[in-house]
Amino acid sequence: MSVTETGATVWLTGLPSAGKTTIAYELAGRLRGEGHRVEVLDGDEIREFLSAGLGFTREDRHTNVQRIGFVAELLAANGVKVLVPVIAPYADSRDAVRKRHRAEGTAYLEVHVATPVEVCSVRDVKGLYAKQAAGEISGLTGVDDPYEAPESPDLRIESHQQTVQESAAELYALLSERGAA
Repeated sequence: MSVTETGATVWLTGLPSAGKTTIAYELAGRLRGEGHRVEVLDGDEIREFLSAGLGFTREDRHTNVQRIGFVAELLAANGVKVLVPVIAPYADSRDAVRKRHRAEGTAYLEVHVATPVEVCSVRDVKGLYAKQAAGEISGLTGVDDPYEAPESPDLRIESHQQTVQESAAELYALLSERGAA
């Protein structure tokens, strides 16, 4: 006899280099260690494989977010804990993903990794802030392209004020509280 696991989508939104992916992988490790089925839908990997050819216009970003949201909901509806570290800069795109989950009766949590742009630019994991400052790229979310922070996320993580482990533990506690861990 197998036990049916409750799936959920945990959408981690925030600026580039905010810590979204690092927190997602930390939490994924803990959940897997407890025997949960977990997938991390990393925004960079999705862009390479599922959304290849899309640019960074508002329309292309919306399409990318909707594709990711569809895959996340499909996995979550089938008992997988889906962690989605994706910038998703526009509130209406994130709201559409939330509505899709709600319509399907699938758990969805929005987490704002609220790291100030000054901290992100120092971390600069991919060198994007340096390239933008040097005039090599434009359209960097939170610098010269908009980022609409969630007004009422299920959780706001101040990653610059705590360790990765503390951030993941805070998110784990929310999952537990909502019956999804």
